[in-house]
Amino acid sequence: MFTNRTAMSGRHFLQIPGPTNVPDSILRAINAPTIDHRGPEFAALTLDILDKLPRVFQTQSPVIIFPASGTGAWEAALVNCLSPADKILMCETGHFAKGWGRLANKIQLNAEIIPTDWRQGADPNAIKTRLEKDGDHLIKAVCVVHNETSTGVVSDIKAIRAVINQTNHPALLMVDTISSLASLDYRHDEWGVDVTVAGSQKGLMLPPGLSFNAISAKALQASKQSTLPNAYWDWDDILASNKEGQFPYTPSTNLLYGLKTALDMLLEEGLENVFSRHLRLAEAARCAVRAWGLEILCQNADRYSNSLTAVLVPDGHDADQLRKIILDNFNMSLGNGLGQLSGKVFRIGHLGDLNELSLIGTLGGVEMGLKLAQIPHKRGGAQAAIDFLAAS
Repeated sequence: MFTNRTAMSGRHFLQIPGPTNVPDSILRAINAPTIDHRGPEFAALTLDILDKLPRVFQTQSPVIIFPASGTGAWEAALVNCLSPADKILMCETGHFAKGWGRLANKIQLNAEIIPTDWRQGADPNAIKTRLEKDGDHLIKAVCVVHNETSTGVVSDIKAIRAVINQTNHPALLMVDTISSLASLDYRHDEWGVDVTVAGSQKGLMLPPGLSFNAISAKALQASKQSTLPNAYWDWDDILASNKEGQFPYTPSTNLLYGLKTALDMLLEEGLENVFSRHLRLAEAARCAVRAWGLEILCQNADRYSNSLTAVLVPDGHDADQLRKIILDNFNMSLGNGLGQLSGKVFRIGHLGDLNELSLIGTLGGVEMGLKLAQIPHKRGGAQAAIDFLAAS
């Protein structure tokens, strides 16, 4: 039996589903000297970023950058488009979808929640049924988490837009892509999304600290009628400053250096290749889970996340104790269960700057941890992943 160690050789394996590992090239970019954020060099940097960033969202619309976490981008989306007491329709697909609903209620909105068991994505038919009953169009927005980070379940945004259109309902569609952008195929324009919310610390491979709103013309028009307070988050001020490569506040200069490098890396690899890589590595991780005889939390294979896999531990066992054993013995961090999943699941992050060797090391650490924690499982999960990757 291994014992706890105070010092370990080798690198720490950060395999939570965000923040993800930051590539050395991005770390070097961030480490550059800070420059005058009102000067011409910074303006050129900003304009280059604002030209490339929409490509990752697959949009022709503006993308607004905030020095904030993803939660800030949630709030920015709401306060720019809505007014006090407006009703919004949300789907509680997990911990983060639930958190968006709490935030909405705190800022004087009226969040109506469609519940799930946290093992399913948002149900387009349930959304359609509710919108059909809203003959007075009191619902001003439908808010959905694309990839629920707490559960590893993906919602079908294209299908949700389709049912909104079928009901001829004018509600805005707002989508959280914090753990799917630059990892899963996501199409802001094609899928008819009005506001896309994102953060820097996952598929974009940056540290936390930047967040984003991609906005449609319909959302921008709605912002002209919004009466919620939005001084810091005001899109108009930012868009006006961005025309000259500037911001109306002191921006996160060094994180923007990193963002430029991240965008260059993603566009050089090609988005289709990025999505294909994530799919391949995710399926290898799922091969391992199946070989161990453990259960993937997501119940619908069509809704599996390629960013992370949430794994249920058998009844009578503690996922957090497993995570502690793996951290203490192998210097690897896995995601914990959140909310009602606390102690019941561990989450394997496989997004961002990841390749086959990193994934196999991760799965090997999990398999050794399962043995040390005496959690019932079959041997050979890591080998199943190796076989899949070698064959594909």
